[in-house]
Amino acid sequence: MAIDFWFSVGSTYSYLSIMRLDSVTAATGIAFNWRVFNVRKIMQEMQNVPFADKPPKLAYMWRDLERRAAAHGYPARLPAPYPISNAARANRLALLGLQEGWGRPFTRAVYRRWFHQRKEAGGADNLNASLAEVGQDPASASARADGPDIAAALTRATDEARARGIFGTPTFAVGGELFWGDDRLEDALAWHRSTHGR
Repeated sequence: MAIDFWFSVGSTYSYLSIMRLDSVTAATGIAFNWRVFNVRKIMQEMQNVPFADKPPKLAYMWRDLERRAAAHGYPARLPAPYPISNAARANRLALLGLQEGWGRPFTRAVYRRWFHQRKEAGGADNLNASLAEVGQDPASASARADGPDIAAALTRATDEARARGIFGTPTFAVGGELFWGDDRLEDALAWHRSTHGR
């Protein structure tokens, strides 16, 4: 049974999970089912704007990310552009990619450009270069992502996340148990082992 990995492009802490989940699977044999959704919509509904007008908290986040990324061996040039301006387009593309089989490498490419090169995750230069990197024509992929089917699928995924009690990213779901935050990944793995014997 795979762990559901709920994420949204534009979530800063999701960088840490997105970059390491494949190696975690290789080391543990535990697979992850990547689920993209619109966390910004849920946060707005909760009137949760975590870093607006909170400079000390924002500065802490960047330093914390820098420390954690270094501990995992991932480079990060921080601060990166934040918040991103076109999260909806980035998440529709990620969802399209997950449906078509190129979503994981695309999402990693977007985050690398965002955190390594400081190219905004929702910006056209980042998205187009990341699409090309995974063998997709940017114009064609963007047109498919902007269609009504992907928009409806993202809405359904967001509704499911809300119904499951998910309010932030990254979140790991092991059955009905939720583990919020990259720093809870190990807890999710331990819970999976305790309930599935792996």
